[in-house]
Amino acid sequence: MIYDVSHHTTIGYSQSVSISHHLLHLSPRRVPHQVCRRHALMIEPSPTISKEATDYFGNPTTYLTIEEPHVELSIISRSNVEVMPVPQVDPAATPAWDSIPGLLQKATERELLDVYQFAFDSPFTVSGNGASAYAAQSFAPGRPVLEGALELTHRIFTEFKYEGGVTEIHTPVDTVLKERRGVCQDFAHLQISGLRSLGIPCRYVSGYLQTLPPEGQKRLAGADASHAWLSVWVPGTGWVDLDPTNDVIPGEQHITIAWGRDYGDVSPINGLVVGGGGHDVKVAVDVVAVDD
Repeated sequence: MIYDVSHHTTIGYSQSVSISHHLLHLSPRRVPHQVCRRHALMIEPSPTISKEATDYFGNPTTYLTIEEPHVELSIISRSNVEVMPVPQVDPAATPAWDSIPGLLQKATERELLDVYQFAFDSPFTVSGNGASAYAAQSFAPGRPVLEGALELTHRIFTEFKYEGGVTEIHTPVDTVLKERRGVCQDFAHLQISGLRSLGIPCRYVSGYLQTLPPEGQKRLAGADASHAWLSVWVPGTGWVDLDPTNDVIPGEQHITIAWGRDYGDVSPINGLVVGGGGHDVKVAVDVVAVDD
């Protein structure tokens, strides 16, 4: 599938901003099943400095400095992305989940050490015993790791309500677990917290969903804005994506932007401003399938 992606963010300030610095994660990442064919940014006011780079996790980024006084900032990101089918994995054939912690603790190879860093708590995935106990229900001793992870994905989908406006970026995982509602970011953090508590490495993935699905398929939750899901590490296979918001293994309808430990590593627009007072953020996302 080939998509045209538009992500328009408008930030309005109650007072003039004299100078601002921003870090953007808006360019689709190249992965084995995805290629970004074109990407462009339109920014108003025009930045004095604009620099493309790659962050610690290998995600494409853009650094901006805007020195012109302004009360509104507009950032439009447009991309053309090709997404290929993702190879299927037999969950029952994956290794036992409880073999993974021992494997990683003895790791000396660079590849496994890179994986191991995703087995620990991060600022947005710190939880008490609740997330661990919740996840453990899907992981009997010796159970194949992907079988357990898929069951946990399904349980979050069926037992939690997708509802916008009831959580914030910094809402703790334990609060989401107690209230049983939230958005894609919350569900991804919850599942990551539970899996990491069992010693299973997970990455937080940000991206987009096709806004209008193919005829005959239902529209997925979270398609009106940036979406979030997770990747679980499976020995012998690698990283396998899971979307607890929609109870699916992400495929051609999911477009990957970036990954990290949690939302804080990959937020679409982050920054520091001088002045500004209060601010209001509006985001519009459109993902449309196009002919080649």
